[in-house]
Amino acid sequence: MSASPSILRHQHRRTILMRFGLLLWFSNAILLPVLAVIFALLHPLESHAQPAAFVTPSEMGAGSLLLQTTQEGKYIEAPRLATDVDIDVNGPTARAVLTQAFENSTDKWVEALYVFPLPEDSAVYSLKMIVGNRVIVADIKEKQAARAIYEQARKQGKRAALVEQQQPNVFTNAVANIGPHEKIVVQIEYQQAVRLADGRFSLRVPLVVAPRYSPQGASPITQQADLKAGWGRTQDSKSRKAGDKPVSTPLMAPGSARTNPVTLKVNLNAGFPLDDIRSLYHTVKIDRLNDSARRIALDGDATADRDFVLEWNVVASNVPSVGLFREHVGKDDYVLAYVTPPAVATPQKADREIVFVIDNSGSMGGTSIQQARASLDYALSRLEPSDRFNVIRFDNTMTKFFPDSVLATADNIASARRFVTGLEAAGGTEMLPPLNAALDDSHQANGLRQVVFLTDGEVNNEQQLLDAIAKSRGRSRIFMVGIGSAPNTYLMSRAAELGRGSFTHIGSVAEVNERMRTLFDKLENPAVTDVVAVFSEKNVSLSPNLLPDLYHGEPLVLAARIGKAAGTLAVSGMIGDRPWTISLPLDQASNARGISKIWARRQIDDAEVNHTLGKITQTEADKRILQLALDHHLVTRLTSLVAVDAKRLRPANVPLTEADIPLQLPAGWDYKTLLGVGATRDAKVDGKGHQTGDKSQGVDGDAEMQVEPISAPPAPNLPLPQTATPGQRLILQGLLALLLGASLLACASRRSKP
Repeated sequence: MSASPSILRHQHRRTILMRFGLLLWFSNAILLPVLAVIFALLHPLESHAQPAAFVTPSEMGAGSLLLQTTQEGKYIEAPRLATDVDIDVNGPTARAVLTQAFENSTDKWVEALYVFPLPEDSAVYSLKMIVGNRVIVADIKEKQAARAIYEQARKQGKRAALVEQQQPNVFTNAVANIGPHEKIVVQIEYQQAVRLADGRFSLRVPLVVAPRYSPQGASPITQQADLKAGWGRTQDSKSRKAGDKPVSTPLMAPGSARTNPVTLKVNLNAGFPLDDIRSLYHTVKIDRLNDSARRIALDGDATADRDFVLEWNVVASNVPSVGLFREHVGKDDYVLAYVTPPAVATPQKADREIVFVIDNSGSMGGTSIQQARASLDYALSRLEPSDRFNVIRFDNTMTKFFPDSVLATADNIASARRFVTGLEAAGGTEMLPPLNAALDDSHQANGLRQVVFLTDGEVNNEQQLLDAIAKSRGRSRIFMVGIGSAPNTYLMSRAAELGRGSFTHIGSVAEVNERMRTLFDKLENPAVTDVVAVFSEKNVSLSPNLLPDLYHGEPLVLAARIGKAAGTLAVSGMIGDRPWTISLPLDQASNARGISKIWARRQIDDAEVNHTLGKITQTEADKRILQLALDHHLVTRLTSLVAVDAKRLRPANVPLTEADIPLQLPAGWDYKTLLGVGATRDAKVDGKGHQTGDKSQGVDGDAEMQVEPISAPPAPNLPLPQTATPGQRLILQGLLALLLGASLLACASRRSKP
């Protein structure tokens, strides 16, 4: 007798349920526990694993730097930072104290790395770390020795700070073992000379490190000196230790509530009655102390997104044409002299060739490209019919507007101005090809040849560019025009020095006419050439070794070490075909502080320049730089300041988390243009401004762009707090699954019985 349809359906359901139960039992009772054991064996629990102080972006009530963990959407909060700059200006020198406050708002032990800019000619000589009522004073050490001391202290759980030079105007401050909810204050001191140019005294305080472009195949060459008894050899980056690698510093996204707040004040004692005092890019409060002294302070906290520049003038524009100051240190006198050549009647202008180079890469987005276009348009309007000129534009491609320099006819100038007006910012910053093109003097014509280079200079291959200038400058004179709120002043100043020209900064569109008019006063007036400085006393060490041509309004600034400031200093040269000389009595020099460190800093710069020019070897330059730095307690590419607390604070089994302090993007920069949203541009433009050729696209944010790739203290690749499920928990889950599978199997068996 056959079974009824209802009985068959019941048996079928019972069979399906039994098979499902067996499958579920196998997957939960056998497979999952086995996988859990395998995972536990492959990923054993570390003894220091601790619950992480996780946060999510929506939980933050204020702008904060959040570090990503291994669990998606979960973060830990990094240290916060505040910066204060206190500057004392006395006559020709300025002493600055930079104070940085690190606050660890987490319950973890952290290591913070902060990248900060300083003037390119600054002499950094002091570091103090303050924790509670304890003050730890740093010592100057050879760079590798200082790093080893810092690393040992970091591993031992001791508080430590390390200041290193990454570029002559870019430094890093690493602070290790900041305890949970702890504050540490680091003070850095540096000395610099006041600038005198075009009848104005000025002081620049860089407050932001702009992102820099790394050209393909032009990575910075980093060398370390291995010295024993003062002699040794250099090693390039291929032999660096594994942990000594470039790092990228985070940028703050636009609209972020988080800022790097800065307070700044200047105590100005000029040494003469003051007239106009101006802060070019910040709102300040100025208190009058007496005729020659003022106290200047930022009006409220400022954001570190642009350089601070202060200018002051003498009453009734009675600007001194000479200055002479001295400082006695040890057995020697150190002298600082300012000598400005006289104004002379402009002779009949000689024929000249002038080549304009304009940077329209992605970092020039925003107001910078507006300033550059306006500056170049003004320059073109100043050309004389007898001049010959050309325009070169570049990003990661390059265009020579004319195949070669042409006469400055009305048609040629109008065509070039239309071309300049149409330039937009996009692409990488490949400066070497346009520099070589501008210096190409293959036709070897006679007369004056000038190169005007408009850029922010935000590249990492500075030495490659300086080497090119030293090799190919010929009869050309290079005038650098720094564009934007935070240009690379080191590259600008050194390029102008090697190119026997000058450096002009344009920080806003409102400054274009004034600054370009001043620049053309230099271009159109005769320079003082064949400059010579002679001391009547013997055994004088003078800086700079390479005396530059002098231009209208630009003084010659000399620093010297001499046994005793006696006798005279005579400076001479040629203005056109007329000889010029001036004599300064050294016994009339006024006393001033900090000149010895300024002299040492300039001697270090001289060693670098002499190596670039091929006058000395790398080993000779390194030996000279190291000795000067150690003698005068200065941070250089070969020396660092390191401070270590004697007490061990972080327990040995507690991990250390790294935290980079994010950098503010310079004012006027366009975040989207910089980091990837670029414009499409034709690669070639003909002499009439018509675009031809293939389309090409490149931005400063492409694969070749790094945000400040600089060498940082080596740090282990420590993980952030682990958030993966522990192996023991997986095993317990597997056992529970086994019990559940067995229960389901028993239930299915009972239901299968008739």
